[in-house]
Amino acid sequence: MTKRILVVAAHPDDEVLGCGATLAKHSMDGDEVHILFLTDGVSARESTNIENDRDIRRKASKTAASILGIKSIDGLALPDNGLDKVALLDIIRPIESKIIKCKPDIIYTHHFGDLNVDHCQAYNAVLTACRPVPGFSVSEILAFETLSSTEWAGIEKNKAFIPNKFINVSATLDTKCEAMEAYKHELHEFPHPRSLKAIRALASLRGASVGLNAAEAFTVIRQIL
Repeated sequence: MTKRILVVAAHPDDEVLGCGATLAKHSMDGDEVHILFLTDGVSARESTNIENDRDIRRKASKTAASILGIKSIDGLALPDNGLDKVALLDIIRPIESKIIKCKPDIIYTHHFGDLNVDHCQAYNAVLTACRPVPGFSVSEILAFETLSSTEWAGIEKNKAFIPNKFINVSATLDTKCEAMEAYKHELHEFPHPRSLKAIRALASLRGASVGLNAAEAFTVIRQIL
């Protein structure tokens, strides 16, 4: 039975870093995958041409989506690296509208303990938008890890990323890396965590921890069976 998938990501490229290989696997299985970006991912940066940077990031997201087999991508105009200054309700409402429109079975979003404030607010908004009222379509909410944010967070109690679901992505890891190359302006040389070598290393580590060649790891926030 095919499923509908929604990814709520703070910035374009988070979808690939967090669950790109899993999304490619969903597409291969015939599932319908949708992505909602909350910000443009660049407007908080010091730049002489933000509009050009925004256009580059937008085109990269479309290329990555095509590689991963994504059905649709939408983006909001919320402030990059400033979601903590936005009323939470103003983040929740467009997420609710997207959920009503595509009726996802599974939602992937950021981990609540990430260093990046936008990631944390994305998680809070998703959880609120997904109040489990009778007849609600979402049966599973999974939090992904984002290199250079999740592992860079502090050691506050109860905020560590502790995965309890692992998806075998041995067959789609190359597709994830190809999609990440679409975001070439966001990549760095190893040993920076946001490098292709680090992406492959994390997949190998997560895979090895459960007897697989490669895996993406998630924290199950809610699962209704």
